[in-house]
Amino acid sequence: MTELTIKLVLFLFPLAYSPGPGNMFFAANGARFGFAKTISANAGYHIATWIVTLGVGLGFGWIATGFPLFLTMIKYAGSAYVLFLAWCLFRAGTVNREVEPRHADFTDGIVLLALNPKAYLIIALMFTQFTPAGSDARTHLVLWIATIFTLNNLIAFSLWAYLGDRLASAFRHEAHAKRLNIVFGCALAGVALWMLTG
Repeated sequence: MTELTIKLVLFLFPLAYSPGPGNMFFAANGARFGFAKTISANAGYHIATWIVTLGVGLGFGWIATGFPLFLTMIKYAGSAYVLFLAWCLFRAGTVNREVEPRHADFTDGIVLLALNPKAYLIIALMFTQFTPAGSDARTHLVLWIATIFTLNNLIAFSLWAYLGDRLASAFRHEAHAKRLNIVFGCALAGVALWMLTG
């Protein structure tokens, strides 16, 4: 099990720590609202990650391969949802003082994972590499892989959120709030387009 865990972490490292849509989403939220405000969304995302990973590992993956329209629908819905979050943040940077920026919460984390087709593809790929066909201990192996995958992603997303917080800390005051809302609203819009075109 130790050897498998090392191979799994090495396999996942470039996927989890490179600047992908999930990392950029949490970096933008960390930069705009601070690291502490990302914890709820991070928890929602990773509880959903563990559940979805178990589902894929235990046989749910056939839906994605048997019904390609399913992934296409998720792609568009996920992009639209992140674009909506970007729009809310972008509007908070306008002269309308009644519009308050809203940080991502627990539910946003769950929805972000549920509507992220890249997550399903990475999870399916991971199981094709690390679960031998006909394994007697398949359920135990799936539980272990899902847990390592989830913890690895949690660390990566937390790191990006913290880095976003640190980089923006010098600019987080009223004079820069409008510009930050616009910049990070645009960053989330970029994430939405990234999800759509990937």
